[in-house]
Amino acid sequence: MKFPDFHTLQVMAIVNVTDDSFYDRSRVIDTSAVESRIAEVVAQGATIVDIGGYSSRPGAVDVPLETEWARVDMGVGAARKVAPEVAVSVDTFRAEIVRRTVAKYGAVIVNDITAGEADSDMFDTVAELGVPYVAMHMRGTPQTMQSQTEYADIVAEVTNYLTSRASELEHRGVKRENIILDPGFGFAKSVEQNYELLRNLDRFCGLGYAVLVGLSRKSMIYKVLGTTPDNALAGTTALNWQAMVKGATLLRVHDVEPAVDIIKIFRQYRDDKGFGNL
Repeated sequence: MKFPDFHTLQVMAIVNVTDDSFYDRSRVIDTSAVESRIAEVVAQGATIVDIGGYSSRPGAVDVPLETEWARVDMGVGAARKVAPEVAVSVDTFRAEIVRRTVAKYGAVIVNDITAGEADSDMFDTVAELGVPYVAMHMRGTPQTMQSQTEYADIVAEVTNYLTSRASELEHRGVKRENIILDPGFGFAKSVEQNYELLRNLDRFCGLGYAVLVGLSRKSMIYKVLGTTPDNALAGTTALNWQAMVKGATLLRVHDVEPAVDIIKIFRQYRDDKGFGNL
């Protein structure tokens, strides 16, 4: 599998093979629905399809490994069937899920919300398999994270944490170009802290690694608007634009077509303003 250049602007489409993800319209729980969803997002311009078999919303219930594997197996299998040329990401913190996926389907991107904290075998597994890896900042677990939002300086702490995890990945043998950082919007952070991170996103982007942002329809948008995830698309688009201004290149979204459109517009804006090519 040839992966895209993570330092170029592109869209990662969320495909939740779960029954309890926070945005209910993103849930696809049978093979036909998964295949239709993947075909749709690829046609709309997604270059990466992110398969998740374990909901990471605040308060989500724990999912047994075999249940997660059955979901991931179905999702990745569907992606390979309907869009074999598109890169696949697996949203998991379990090294065993990574090993099974790569053994059956070949190389995938690993999208780990715990940056290797939940499974001590993860970093060595990723290094051994030579696959790209997304390290995200989070405290605690999806069950406990929203009770762990005390920071002295959230920007410095998240920056230092991700720098440390990236250095450890490189020490284990993961290539720098295969490391992607994610500040973890919405994970163990208040609404105000999320915006503080977004205002300072260039700090992360200046570290030299590709940066992914997952802002799509999150509570930092719909709580400010006094609404629900269903009515948070315009806010998502606005924040994704600001993330690109700050240097992020990977937009993880539920709604692919609007994200692809704003990337096209942003490229025109950037080039007109002399930003050169990303």
